This record gives sequence, C-alpha cells and structure tokens, in this order.
Amino acid sequence: MLLLGLAFSALIGALAYRRRSLSGSGVAGAVIVGTLIFGFGGWVWGLTLIAFFVYGSALSKYKEAQKSAVAEEKFDKGSRRDFGQALANGGFGAVLAVLHFLFPSEPAFFAAFVGTMATVNADTWATEIGVLSRRPPRLITTGRLVPPGTSGGITAVGTFATMMGGLLIGLTVWILVGIQDVILSGAVNLAGYLWLLPAAVAGGLGGSLFDSLLGATVQAMYVNAETGKDTEKKVSRSGAKNRFSRGLPFMDNDMVNFISSGFGAAVAALVASFLM
Repeated sequence: MLLLGLAFSALIGALAYRRRSLSGSGVAGAVIVGTLIFGFGGWVWGLTLIAFFVYGSALSKYKEAQKSAVAEEKFDKGSRRDFGQALANGGFGAVLAVLHFLFPSEPAFFAAFVGTMATVNADTWATEIGVLSRRPPRLITTGRLVPPGTSGGITAVGTFATMMGGLLIGLTVWILVGIQDVILSGAVNLAGYLWLLPAAVAGGLGGSLFDSLLGATVQAMYVNAETGKDTEKKVSRSGAKNRFSRGLPFMDNDMVNFISSGFGAAVAALVASFLM
C-alpha cells in the first residue's frame, strides 16, 4: 500500500507542479505526506488530502490579481506551496495516519484526521476569501482594526469562509466513506456518519481561530525595510533584511499552521466523541 501511495502521490505532485500549485520542494513534501497518508490511512484518507489540495489550488486562483498585492507585502509565501507548507498542511495528518495503522480500533484518530484537514482547508479559505473583505479585519485579541492580511486579523467574511471550508471537508469525507461502504459491502449508512459534519466544522473553525490567535501573539513578525510595515517575511523584495519586531523567532507561518492543525484535530475528536 505504501508503494501505491508513493506512485499516486508522485503523479498528483507532478500534475500540481505543472499547474504551478506546488514548487519543486513542495512536490517532495507532498509525496512524503501523501505516501504516509495513503499508505497508512487508506483511500478515504488519501483522497481527502487530494481534495484539500484541489480546493486550495482552485481557490488561490480566484481573484488572484486582487489578492497579490496583499500577499506580496504581508505573507511569507505565495500561492505555490513549498516543502514547509506541504508538511505544515499535511504533516499532522500523516502522523495520525500512522497512529491509525498502529491502532485501527481507535476511532479518535480518524476523527482527528478529519479535524486537521478541516483546519488547513478552513484556514486556506479564511485567508483567500478574508483578504477580499470590504471591511478591514480586527485583531482577534483586542478587536483593534488592522490592515488586510495582518496575522491575527479576522473578518466576518473570513470567519464564514472558515466554517464553509471546514464543512466542505466534512462533506467530502462523508461522501467518500459512503462510497467506500458501497464498494466493500454493497450498502451504505450515511446517517451513521453525520457526526463528520459538525466535527469538521468545529475542528476547522477552532483550528483556524487558534491559528489567528497564534498569529496575533507568538508568530514571528518583521518590519519591512522598504515600507516600514509589518510583514511575515524575513527579507524584503529588494533583498534587504527586515527587522524582527515581535513573536518567537522560530514560530513562522508553517509552524503556526502545523500547531493549529493539531488543535483542530483535538477539537474534532472531542466533538466526535459525543456524537459517534
């Protein structure tokens, strides 16, 4: 199964590279993550990961020109995911896949996987849609108005997008589980998996908001050497080194995403434990 996962992940990675959704290092990261999730989790897990990449890649193209100005100034990385982003988005899911393989009778790992994928998808939706909000975001910790793209800033539009991103993962897994049941047994009990929807929404929303909280408090931020504005980037477009301003030096955006995906996994597993 690992070899099959490797082959399938390599194929998807190559296609994503051609579509400029992944960088060269991003392909390597996606292959590692995909192989582990496919190989140890199975088809439902692997196809959920692919669905996340498809959803995120498609959404990144929506009003790309309008979002590029904010992305170039504020965000550390662009729309092409690199090695760090691939691990940040799928690394926790890969760990859960291995745990699921080792302890197949423990349903919490599957619920947690749904939560971690809901979180990274919800966070992607919050970022891609939130920066288009006509109203400026407010810092999650103080409510103070901040410029679009500021780490820790949230909007009503972005929060709604967060919930929809989580729900989309829940619906995706719900459908995939139903298809798997039909293939394996010829019957399906979709009502028995309805817990996936609230677990995914709760996990995605909780993880994404935790991401914003980390962004407002401990994420490493810098002052752009050219503009004097806050940014996640260590180096400006001219190559000048930006001045470190706040947060923890090692807590870059990839680390924030990875930790938040773990938080969303815990939230989803907790919700699922009451609903299963």
